[in-house]
Amino acid sequence: MQSESEERKQGESHSSSVTPDLASDKPVGNDLEGSRYYTGFFRRTTQLLSRYGIETHGIAPVPAEERLETRWYQMFFVWFSANMNILTFSTGTAGPAYFSLGVHDSLIIIVIVDLAVCLLPAFFAVFGPKLGTRAMVQARFSWGYFGAIIPTVLNVFSMQGFLILNCIVGGQTLASLSSRLNDTLGIVIIGIITLVVTFCGYRIIHWYESIAWIPNVVAFITMLGVGYPQLRDNQSAPVSEATVAEVISFASILASSVLSWCTMTPDYGVYHSPAASSARIFLYTYLAFFTASVTAHTLGAAFAAAAPNVPAWNEGFSDSSSVGGLLYSVLLPTGAFGKILTALVALSIPSACAPTMYTFSNSLMAVAPWFAAVPRWVYILISEGILIPVAIVGAKKFYTTFVDILNIIGYWSSVFAAIILTEHVLFRRASFSEDQYPITTWASYTLLPSGIPAVVAFACACGALVPFMSQAWYVGPVARHGSGDVGVFVGFVVGAITYALARGFENCGTRR
Repeated sequence: MQSESEERKQGESHSSSVTPDLASDKPVGNDLEGSRYYTGFFRRTTQLLSRYGIETHGIAPVPAEERLETRWYQMFFVWFSANMNILTFSTGTAGPAYFSLGVHDSLIIIVIVDLAVCLLPAFFAVFGPKLGTRAMVQARFSWGYFGAIIPTVLNVFSMQGFLILNCIVGGQTLASLSSRLNDTLGIVIIGIITLVVTFCGYRIIHWYESIAWIPNVVAFITMLGVGYPQLRDNQSAPVSEATVAEVISFASILASSVLSWCTMTPDYGVYHSPAASSARIFLYTYLAFFTASVTAHTLGAAFAAAAPNVPAWNEGFSDSSSVGGLLYSVLLPTGAFGKILTALVALSIPSACAPTMYTFSNSLMAVAPWFAAVPRWVYILISEGILIPVAIVGAKKFYTTFVDILNIIGYWSSVFAAIILTEHVLFRRASFSEDQYPITTWASYTLLPSGIPAVVAFACACGALVPFMSQAWYVGPVARHGSGDVGVFVGFVVGAITYALARGFENCGTRR
């Protein structure tokens, strides 16, 4: 059997020495899966875009000497902005609006879940600067070359699902400003802004995220100031006693909304210097996720719980179907300032959309060599073409669409996270060294792990979570007995245990 050092040496012979550039249409590293296949129109257009500073780099790992960005604070702002927005606010509203929970129950669940689950995307963010690999490329070091196609395809659909949710919320928020506007026009506007930011690539996304949080923070503070009397009065409003199913199902929604970031956080550190300690990168990312998530979730739950007792808010909320309308109705007493804030909140929705669309394109390129043969900017245009019409249809039944998409993403994301975490801690010794991650083998199916343990663990975990599912279209036999939707948690636990056993068994016969 081959040792790790032998694998690395062989991998180096498979790699070219071309170094990456964000605005380069040349092959990068062993970017066999893309650049060298560019022909005709694709090549000419990519060359033109690169001259204007548009990122055209493919999915090849970025070598350490090319990871020069030292503004590590960007690792905070990119995730603070992506979560400090109305979509995260809307996740919090699901507790009272969809699961009929009281504000106190909702807040307790939010704090506990956010404290714990935000640890995972922060952990995954460390892979970007340390290895220079995109999330779905890094996955090959546990899933194998062919096995990684499974999470990669799932991530493509998940990212598009999130884009749809983001645009629905943004469209509803813009539509709430005037009777002349509707969800459709709002969705188109949000989609176009997202397209522009994402099309420019990594550096522009980071720049945009460094300022996109400002209007949202101002709006949330203003909402709290204007709505505090109603929120205070709602503290004594009678609510039904929360059931176990409601509590667990809401916790699952919150966990799913955070876990889904695990499949993309590495993508936004691949050009950042690995000189920063893992602890520093982790801390920046964790603080960003936790402070933004717990704030937006808490405010969403508080205002949604109070809305039925405040006629103006309830009218704006449209009987729990328009989160944007709720936000505008709360800000309405501030007059023109409130309208400006509402518009800015809606127009900052791309802070969540842009990273999502960017990862969509990276993931699609990582599916197979012929997918990587198409430059990223083409997939961004494809994503935009799918996004707008589907979001317009999905806006008609927001909460059903919202809960279904989040839960489905959460199911597989939890298993994915468990497998990557177990591989890194148990089998890679929690180290990012070349001995543990021979990055030059990233595109060699003969040198990467077989991926069989990951596929087996994924299949077992998915099979185990099905009885615990609780969706509008399917309720598992365990969930029918009042357990709530614990599929996300079952998938994580079963995935971690099964993978550890299967990978350990594989190691008995191979040193790969």
